[in-house]
Amino acid sequence: MRNEEKKENYRNEWKYLISTSEKELLKLRLKPFLVADPHAKDGGYLIRSLYFDDYWNSAYEEKEAGVLMRKKYRIRIYNYSDASIKLERKKKFGSYIYKESAPLTRREVEMILDGDYAFLLKSPYALCREFYIECTSHMMRPRTIVDYDREPWIMDAGTVRITFDSDVRAAVGGYDIFDATLPTLPVLEPGKLVLEVKFTELLPQLVRNILPPQAAEFTAVSKYVLCYEKTGYLNGFEYWYETQERKMI
Repeated sequence: MRNEEKKENYRNEWKYLISTSEKELLKLRLKPFLVADPHAKDGGYLIRSLYFDDYWNSAYEEKEAGVLMRKKYRIRIYNYSDASIKLERKKKFGSYIYKESAPLTRREVEMILDGDYAFLLKSPYALCREFYIECTSHMMRPRTIVDYDREPWIMDAGTVRITFDSDVRAAVGGYDIFDATLPTLPVLEPGKLVLEVKFTELLPQLVRNILPPQAAEFTAVSKYVLCYEKTGYLNGFEYWYETQERKMI
């Protein structure tokens, strides 16, 4: 039905910071059990997400503070195209995630960027109407653009999903998410990438055995936080003072 968003169940989400050599080894070991995501042409695609935060930077501050329950809003596209545009809200409870989405048109994205939110209130999608409240009551505004190249693998009709996210970078120079010429700044060390493991119920033991051990860089890395901090200099002198204080400690 058009007036209801398609919602996902809560899923487990594990993240690892791994090297490119570790990725190739993992792919070799996982290949007998997983298949490439059929939606990924040529083995992968580019993801671009425009993240929003409120007046108090709650999404960033709560992540940094380790708040157990939190949420983020973003507009997501693929390969710089307007063929599929989604407004998403990602809720997190510990290592569990819950994602809701609603479709947007290119014109609607442009209206949001222009500060014209009235159409959201009339949307048939509850997520859009709630986003209207966030924008008008909590001053939800664009914060940063996150780009990365994703290579997705799936198992058991999608109940297990493993992705390799490489070349994570922050786009600067504007918030036009359809502009493929925006300059970008890398946010990870050279040779590093993010491995994400998502599953709905139980992760098969054969996959669990192949994943990096817990002693490896098991991380709560947030691409949004990394890109937000990388572009913090755009926020003015407050960022400069904070970085100077860190150096002095």
